Amino acid sequence: MIYLQLFFEFFKAGLFAIGGGLATIPFLTDIGARTGWFTSGELANMIAISESTPGPMGVNMATYVGFHTGGVLGGVVATLGLVCPSIIVILIIAGFLKKFRESRGVDAVFYGIRPASTALITAALVEVCAIALVNTGVAFGTADFFHWKAILLAAAVFVCLQVKPLKKLHPIVFIAASAVVGVIFQF
Repeated sequence: MIYLQLFFEFFKAGLFAIGGGLATIPFLTDIGARTGWFTSGELANMIAISESTPGPMGVNMATYVGFHTGGVLGGVVATLGLVCPSIIVILIIAGFLKKFRESRGVDAVFYGIRPASTALITAALVEVCAIALVNTGVAFGTADFFHWKAILLAAAVFVCLQVKPLKKLHPIVFIAASAVVGVIFQF
């Protein structure tokens, strides 16, 4: 039963999370709240691990949740659930490629999807910032409300990205450096 539920939950996420891995975060938040499979803190860890490992972020997170919930088979089932909608849509589009290429209706649909995709990614940004930078278990206005170390690290990375020679570095350098700082200071 858990495998069917994993497949169905991630199928829904894959069907509606248009815009890539960050767009899956609101769906994952909902899945965690409804099923109890993971907490918001565990979601933050999933995001960090998924961003740091090779491969699509959404697929990495689906695999992580599936493995955490149902072992290796759970990871496979959740990943298949996430990618199945895309495969189905691609197969349908491939069958009608000529018509879709020249369709004004399809152009209009994709034009309409852009704001929804932007909103999902923005919601993910707000949620990730809230998880990473704010301690929700503490009252607003107290000194412990903000994760000051995380804010300082984010500010340092932002400043480094403004320096021309550092701008040319690959993003993995900043991810690796931030990981090392996180391990050293135990965020």
